[in-house]
Parts: sequence; C-alpha cells; structure tokens
Amino acid sequence: MLALAATCMLACTGKSVQYVIAGNNAPQDGTVVYLMDIISDTPIDSAIVADGAFEMKGKALKDALLSVQLDGWGWYFPVFNDGEPVQINVADSTVTGSELNTKLSECDRGDGARYAEFNRFVQAFLALPKAEQEAREAEFIPEYQARYEEYADSYVGMIEDNLDNLIPVAFIQNVPMLADKDKFDELVSSDAPFAKHPYVLAVKRKVDDSFAKEKAIEDAKEAFIGQKFIDLEEPAPDGTMHKLSEYVGQGKWVLVDFWASWCGPCKAEMPNVVAAYKKYHGKGFDIVGISFDREKDPWVKAIKEWDMPWIHLSDLQYWKNAASGLYSVNSIPDNLLIDPEGTVVARGLRGNALDERLAEIFK
Repeated sequence: MLALAATCMLACTGKSVQYVIAGNNAPQDGTVVYLMDIISDTPIDSAIVADGAFEMKGKALKDALLSVQLDGWGWYFPVFNDGEPVQINVADSTVTGSELNTKLSECDRGDGARYAEFNRFVQAFLALPKAEQEAREAEFIPEYQARYEEYADSYVGMIEDNLDNLIPVAFIQNVPMLADKDKFDELVSSDAPFAKHPYVLAVKRKVDDSFAKEKAIEDAKEAFIGQKFIDLEEPAPDGTMHKLSEYVGQGKWVLVDFWASWCGPCKAEMPNVVAAYKKYHGKGFDIVGISFDREKDPWVKAIKEWDMPWIHLSDLQYWKNAASGLYSVNSIPDNLLIDPEGTVVARGLRGNALDERLAEIFK
C-alpha cells in the first residue's frame, strides 16, 4: 500500500524522462538483467546479457530511485533516473553517468567495503570452535560494539555529507537500525533536497508505523507493572506440574525470568541474574525461570551449565509458551520483579538494573 501510494504521488506530480542503462563485463551470457523500481519493488524493464553486455532503454519518472539487478548476482546497482545515460562495469561494480550517479556509485561501493570489513571481523569470530568463542566472548563483545558503532557512524556520516543532493535517498532506510529513530526523524524532517523524495516519504511512513507498533507492544508490557501477577501452570524438568502461585505472592521477592537455551542475549545476561540470586537469595529473593525452549535436553543442559540453581518451568512450546500470551512476552531475555504480596513492580531489569533495584529493596 505504501509503495502504491508513493508511486501514485510520483505519477501525479512527476514527469517521465528517458533512461539509457548499458552494462559491460557481465559474468555470463544469457543472464537476465532487471531494472527495478525501488518503491514498488517491481521490474520495469529487463535485458539479456550477450557478449558480456546489456542495454535497457525506456522512460521512467524523473529522479526515481531504480536498481539494476543481475539474476543470481549478489550485488545490485542503485541509480537515479535523472535523464543522463548510465554505464555499468559489472566486473568492478562501478557506475558512471551524471555527476549524481557517479557519486552515488562511489558512496555505495565505499559503504559496501566498510560493511564487508565489519562482517569479516564477525565471521572470523563465528568460525572459531565453540569453546574458543566462549573463551573470547568477553573481549569480542566490546570490540564488536566499537566496530559496529564505527560502521554506523560512517554510514550516517555519508548521508550527512550529501545533504545537498539526492544520494541520501538510497541509504536512508537503514538509519533507524544503525543509529536511532531520533536521527532518522531529524534527517527526514529537514529541508534537505532528499527529504521530500517519494521514496523517503514512503520509508518514513513505514518506519513510523513500525515504531508505533513497537510502542504499543512496550505499552502492553508496561501495563503489567502495578498489577497482580497472573497465575500459570507448567512442568518442571522432572515432569511435575507447578503453578506460579506456589512461589509468587508467598512472602518473598520473586524474579520471573523469561529465557531460553538457544537465546544468545539470555546467555550473556545470565551471569547478572546468577550474581543477583547468590547475593540476595538469603535475604528473601527467589527466581522462577520460565524457558521458551522447545526441546527438553538443551533446556536441562543450560540450567546446569549456566549455573541456575532456582525453580525452572517450561511447557516446551517455544514462542507459544503460555507465558507469552499471559505476559506479552515477544522477546527474551525479559523478566518481572514481583513483591511479596504478588504485585508486579518492575519489568525488563537487565545488567546493573537488577542489582540496583534489589539493593534498594534489601538495604
């Protein structure tokens, strides 16, 4: 719907200009080349590679963001339809044409090289044996974060260096993920030439809708704070059924911890939870772990290997776990801190936040 609306806007307000897009040094004769409209994600033209070359001619809306894609080829070439001929050298991924499209190609290839460098770092770690990954995890995580932030800064910087032209149109969709929505809103609400491009307006609507849905989910989660806990019944590892009410509302502070053995962030967070348990258990603090696993063996193995000496329950229904619907759990790790009377007082306490809250309670 967004694509159709934006396309309609272009059709109503823009004008068509001719495109001439030629390519050489393509890898294999007979390969189909598509000219795609980025907004509708549909082909508007195609050609067949012959003697390593191809050519497409036609009309499209002025300044429309298009992409040239070779069937089976991992890379695609973004171009603006500004009315000037475009030449693509598939072998080295360069695009030449107008000043705008030549610069767009430089930015695209530069970004691709920076991302490839970041990805090589990640893949090198993932290629290590599992035991070595675990041993080096503590040093990998801060370096990963530093490299990710460096890449994200370079990406946003590339956009900010081109606010006087349309190049940001081709990259704006990744800003909410790499930076944040505030930076995205700042850029798309500016007076820069790219900000009123139909593709940018379509992306903005999509991002706004996505964040509105996320906020509704978070609001639903936060709504449990101040409310009495909702009871549920699930089996322990030995198969015996237990109700949450056996442990919650019985005079202790209880953390209901939502996790799973397959969840990397859960594993990274668990040392904080274990430390809190060991520090405050003797003072009246307990934990009930509710796992979103789907197989018993990995669940039981993680309980032992992650040193989690508290009550554990799971219906082994993965995301269909009963707790998911009752407590709006759509991501893990997540947790509920419940007071001795059974009232939820906090949610999503991670890192130092859990220890800080318990320190206030048991001071």
